[in-house]
Amino acid sequence: MAKIGITELVLRDAHQSLFATRMRTEDMLPILKKMDQVGYWAVEMWGGATFDVPIRYLNQDPWDRLREIKKAMPNTNLMMLLRAQNVVAYRNFPDDIVENFVRLAQKNGIDVFRIFDALNDLRNMEVPIKSVKGTGAHCQASVSYTISPIHTEEYFVKKMLKLEEWGADSICIKDMAGMISPKRAYDIIGGYIEAGGKCPIDLHAHSISGMTGMAYQRAAEAGVSVVDCDISPFAEGTGHPATESTVYAFKGTEWDTGLDMELLMEIREYFRTVFNKYRHLIRIEALRPDPSIVLHQIPGGMMSNLVSQLEMQGAKDKLDAVLKEVPVVREELGFPPLVTPTSQVVGVQAVMNVLFGRYKNIPRETKDYVMGMYGQSPGPIRDEIKEIVLGPEWKSMIITGRPADSLEPEFEKRKKELEEMGLLKQEEDILTYAIYPQIGLKFLKGEASPEFTSEKLPLPLDHPQTRAMVKSFFPEVKDIYLYEEEPKGGGPVSIPTEFDVEVDGEMFEVKVSPKGGFMVAGGEGGAPAPPKDVEGGFKSPMQGNVLSIKVKEGDAVTEGQVIMTVEAMKMETEVKIDRAGTVKQIFVQSGATVATGDLLIQVL
Repeated sequence: MAKIGITELVLRDAHQSLFATRMRTEDMLPILKKMDQVGYWAVEMWGGATFDVPIRYLNQDPWDRLREIKKAMPNTNLMMLLRAQNVVAYRNFPDDIVENFVRLAQKNGIDVFRIFDALNDLRNMEVPIKSVKGTGAHCQASVSYTISPIHTEEYFVKKMLKLEEWGADSICIKDMAGMISPKRAYDIIGGYIEAGGKCPIDLHAHSISGMTGMAYQRAAEAGVSVVDCDISPFAEGTGHPATESTVYAFKGTEWDTGLDMELLMEIREYFRTVFNKYRHLIRIEALRPDPSIVLHQIPGGMMSNLVSQLEMQGAKDKLDAVLKEVPVVREELGFPPLVTPTSQVVGVQAVMNVLFGRYKNIPRETKDYVMGMYGQSPGPIRDEIKEIVLGPEWKSMIITGRPADSLEPEFEKRKKELEEMGLLKQEEDILTYAIYPQIGLKFLKGEASPEFTSEKLPLPLDHPQTRAMVKSFFPEVKDIYLYEEEPKGGGPVSIPTEFDVEVDGEMFEVKVSPKGGFMVAGGEGGAPAPPKDVEGGFKSPMQGNVLSIKVKEGDAVTEGQVIMTVEAMKMETEVKIDRAGTVKQIFVQSGATVATGDLLIQVL
């Protein structure tokens, strides 16, 4: 037995789990000098959604964030979460993208790469592990923990021993849904050591179930080397056990971390202020333990994003139905662990099933998963599910080899494209563009705009972005807030129609019917939109961004034909027309942001 190390997650997974990864770089920097004095085993501050969100919502360069944090924390190991062949996105990338990403991440400051594959398909981890070892950085290879008839103690021990054989410097048991029980933690860690495993073990577990602190204790007794924690303002709920609490619990024992509680309290005070600044993103569902996690198995980051995604679709009242649908879809898809990207595949498919009917709307990513583009599913997928998702020719579509073997190199191609557009300012931009071609290009062109900036926080209670927070804690509060200006990113201006009006001391409820034009979704210059209803009008079934339009005016269409693709909930979804006819008018353009119910086309 030896003292236990602490990996601090406040700069990545903590705010990803509690409020959708929205912490801005400038709110991290002031405290980093003190964090660098603590003596953490590592600080996880990059990877996961911290690449996607900054360029999508914050207008910040994730590469700049990495460099700034490394400069401020020269004495601390910086860790990133690498999604194996998915890198920091939701699909497999060719080997040259993986290799160059690892090279540049290490060059810019990453010391420890935590590598995982959502399916525990070790074929997807081989190239990332070799790439990390080639840079001389620390390779922490992970197994994604979950509960199913497939995922036995022996299953995990076998995977861990194989990762050690491949050269892992340490091994992480990644419990992204907070389901690991004290007994399972003890048995898996003990089983690995008894089988001759020699790598240090890091246990990463969210607090959702309420039993993670006990699991950490039993893990210590079994021989764990490192546990993952959040500084307390960002801890518990969908987050992780509190750093200070864990440090104090082990104080004076054989596992004493040796960390300074007074210094941790200073860091705690800083992040209490940061937490309050970001109050508009907090949801009560993310703060409370939820023992039902052992049934639906939705991880912290997925839960907060799921709530946010349902809010955007105007369907937050469907949350309970979605939570019941998730385990059904998961079983049908072969019991994948619910971690990015499979958490998105299962979660969004469950949302689509609840909103539109079971498998009536199938995102491209679900099709890719069933084909084998993400790797081998842990359990078998029934033939009838394959046929529903892929169609009658599904047998010819299944991929049995390593998915990346079928992918063409992209790095030089993307580099040339950026050079031709005059947008290549640093080598890292090639990867930003390659991994997120649409939002990455928008960011590199300087066309992205932040949802908010630090100096504007906290947002006032009557701000539109604060509504969901208020509703989460006080569902009885009437939604009476006004937009004072057109919402950024397009979309119709939201105007309330119900008011409480006081006349001579007496309160009246008044309903009004707004008249006049509204803004075209994603349109330019405030051009007036067509009426909300026209004969033969077909409306958007969901909120999202129009990626492409598959028809043009004058085209004949048949019922069920794909007319557009829309990015909804970070997944690419086909929009199908519900009737046959001729396209008379198209009301949106590629790149537009549409809300549920927005008029898309007219078909007569």
